[in-house]
Amino acid sequence: MTTSDAQEEIQKVDSATLESPLKPMEHNRGPFAQAWWFVRRYPVIPIIVLIILVITAIIGPTVAPYERDIGIIGDRHLPVLQRSKCIQTDDWNPPYAKADWVDINGDGEITGRDQPFKCDVPRYGLWTEGYHFLGADHVGRDVFSRVLHGARISMQVVLVSLLIGSFIGVSLGMLAGYYGGVIDELITRFVDIWYAMPFLMVALIVTLIFGRGLTVLLFVLALIAWTSFVRVVRAEVMVLKSLDYVAAARVNGASDFRILFRHLLPGILNTAIVVGTLNTSGLILAESVLSFVGAGIQPPTPAWGVMTTEGRDYLTIAAHQVLVPSTAIFMVVISLNFLGDWLRDRLDPRLRQID
Repeated sequence: MTTSDAQEEIQKVDSATLESPLKPMEHNRGPFAQAWWFVRRYPVIPIIVLIILVITAIIGPTVAPYERDIGIIGDRHLPVLQRSKCIQTDDWNPPYAKADWVDINGDGEITGRDQPFKCDVPRYGLWTEGYHFLGADHVGRDVFSRVLHGARISMQVVLVSLLIGSFIGVSLGMLAGYYGGVIDELITRFVDIWYAMPFLMVALIVTLIFGRGLTVLLFVLALIAWTSFVRVVRAEVMVLKSLDYVAAARVNGASDFRILFRHLLPGILNTAIVVGTLNTSGLILAESVLSFVGAGIQPPTPAWGVMTTEGRDYLTIAAHQVLVPSTAIFMVVISLNFLGDWLRDRLDPRLRQID
């Protein structure tokens, strides 16, 4: 083949390549690989779990079948999918007398329980009388009703503390990254010292000084949440402040306040959302741990951590008292982690998956 013939062949190949459209790469995945790819690319299951959690937190206490703090001693440790023991008796016997009702609030009143043969009456006709979907706890309280109430309480605590922590962390991170120098050094060193302190010891010291209560718990969780925002936001601001549009705003006479909140804040919102999503799961675990050791929400408030603490002494005879709230915590935490990873991959163009 001569040189001219070779050049003609190359031209034909080039023209054919330019004229034919580019076809996307085809992936030959098996059914399991395809399912795993779909779950990673579209977090359908975590989103469904979180939607159920939000709906439960909003309407759960309203539709709960039984009172959250009142139970029957005769139904203590009732297994899952069982009806109340007093429903199964034809006669009203002393073991299920009105005196055996437990009023955890201590107000001296047991409303709606005056008729002895109505020993376990649901709040709504939708529920079967005396039926406990997830069993009863150590004082005969309905576990399902307490889980529904606990969803609202746990989410309220976590969201409020996350908002407080994110406001403090984003503000300090922006100041450290924008001004640098002494301000950056002071904030960064303080964050390093704070990271070195054991979380549980700090929580116990704060609880010992200020006492137990919801306000103290919110304060402790906010102290946990803010540090993770500072470092990430500081790094983002240090990159963004060197870009041309920030320099142009500075040349046009924009104040530091305007540059920070008009030009830099929108650029770090995606990062802050991802950090907040990942932080939420950690805060749920922290609230559960604090309630478990007695430094968080106090009984009879049915937070998930409190329910786990109350049921640990009966793990061998009534494991559902621990497994039900623990499963709720596990599902929410792993769903938030999956959602946070997905948001990180989608919102950060450097980590965005192309497949």
